Amino acid sequence: MLAIQRAIRRIHTSVDSPRLTRFSLDAPKKVDLEYVNGSKFSLSAEFLRIQSPAADGKIRSFGGEKVIFGRRHVGIMSAEPMGNYGVRIIFDDLHKTGIYSWDYFYYLGSNKFSLMRNYIKTLKKHGLSRDPAKRK
Repeated sequence: MLAIQRAIRRIHTSVDSPRLTRFSLDAPKKVDLEYVNGSKFSLSAEFLRIQSPAADGKIRSFGGEKVIFGRRHVGIMSAEPMGNYGVRIIFDDLHKTGIYSWDYFYYLGSNKFSLMRNYIKTLKKHGLSRDPAKRK
């Protein structure tokens, strides 16, 4: 965590988003971020998992539309700094290939409600659930 805090001090994100001033992992539930413009975001593990910037083998494709489902109770195990631009989040469903840049976090935080609303609509459209499948 200290390495992430040190990396933040050196970060200068692109013109599209303000500079990150604080990153805090509250494992397994969420990530909290603050930016120099005063924006503060609290992003849940489920939200980050379904918005992973990585390709994932656990995605179902419906007519070319890729949908991650059943991740309501996913947790964050850790976050590893990736240079000066972001972190890799390791989830307890073993997904670990997503690298979240500080700019991407800002985008997610700024659009959290519309992204989640659209995600829920997509699940309903395909008859899927946020809840994990019941084990037999």
